[in-house]
Amino acid sequence: MWDFDIGKTLSLMMKTWPFIIFRIIVFFAITAAYVLATGAGAGVGYGVGHILGGEGGPATFSVWGGILGFGAVSLIVYWIREYILYIVKAGHIAVMVRLLDGHAVPGDRGQISYAREIVTARFAEANVLFVLHQLVKAVIAAITGLLGGIAAFLPIPGLDGVVKFVNTVIRLSLTYVDEIILAYNIRIDSHSPYETARQGVVLYAQNAKTMVKNAIWLAIIMWGLTFVIFLMMLTPAAAILYVMPGQMAGWAFVLAIVFAWAIKAALIEPFALASLMQVYFKAIEGQTPDPDWDRRLAEVSAKFRALKDKALGSASEPAWQPVKQAG
Repeated sequence: MWDFDIGKTLSLMMKTWPFIIFRIIVFFAITAAYVLATGAGAGVGYGVGHILGGEGGPATFSVWGGILGFGAVSLIVYWIREYILYIVKAGHIAVMVRLLDGHAVPGDRGQISYAREIVTARFAEANVLFVLHQLVKAVIAAITGLLGGIAAFLPIPGLDGVVKFVNTVIRLSLTYVDEIILAYNIRIDSHSPYETARQGVVLYAQNAKTMVKNAIWLAIIMWGLTFVIFLMMLTPAAAILYVMPGQMAGWAFVLAIVFAWAIKAALIEPFALASLMQVYFKAIEGQTPDPDWDRRLAEVSAKFRALKDKALGSASEPAWQPVKQAG
C-alpha cells in the first residue's frame, strides 16, 4: 500500500520529543490566544451591548466582539507564519533529517538550539526560507497539473466529476511536499538553497507517482484522525464557551476546529513529514535531475522560472549532488 515504515516514523517522533513538546507549546499557545481573544471580545461586546444596544443588543454585540477577537488573533498568526516555519517546522525537519541519516543529535532541550544552528547556516533569514517555501509550493502544484492528477491513473471517459473530486483530494494530500524539498535542502548541506530546491522539485517530478500515492495514504490517515479529534473537542469547546457571556454556543464548532488544528500541527504533521521523508529519500537515491522535466517545468510554471532565476543569482554549486540512502 504505502512505502514508509510506520515504526521508523514513530521512532523519529520519539527521538525528537523536545520538538514535539515545543510544537505542543507553540500551537496550543495559539489556541489559548484564540480562546482568550474570543472570550474577551465577547465580554467587551456584551458590555457595550448593554450600553448601546436595545433588546437583544448584548447578545448581538457579544457575537461581533467574539468575531473581532478571533479575527485579530488570525491576523497575528498570519503575520508570524514565516517565523513559525523558520523556528518550529524547519528546525524539526532538520533534526529528523540528521536522525534518518544516522547522525547523533542532542536528546534534550539542546536539540532545539542544535536545529536552529543548522537552519540558520542554510537560511540566514526567515524571509529567505519563506520565499523559497512559497515558490516550491507553487511548483509542486504545477507538477500535479502536468501529471493530470488522477486522470493519469484512471483514463476512463465519462468520469469528469469523479476525476475532479479525486484531483482535489490529491492537491490536499500534497500539503507537506514543499517541506520535504526543504528536508532535501538540509540533507545535502546546501549553501545555495534556491538551486538545491530546483534540483529537489525536479527529482520530485521524476518520482511524482510514488510520492502522490504515499501522500494520498497519509492524507487519509491524517484527515481521518483530525476529524475524530474534532469530534472529541466539541464537548470541551462547548464547556469553555458556556462560561462566556452572551449567546456563544455557535462558536463551539469554530473552537473545536482550532483545537483539532493545534493537535494536528503539533502531533500529526510530524508523523506525515517523517513518513514522506523516508519515501522521498528512498525514491531519489542515486538519481540525477532529468533535464526533460526541468524543461517542462520551466515551460508551464512561472514560479519554477523564478526559482531558476534566483538560483542563478545565488552562490553557485554543482548542478547535482549525490543522494545518500536514508538510514
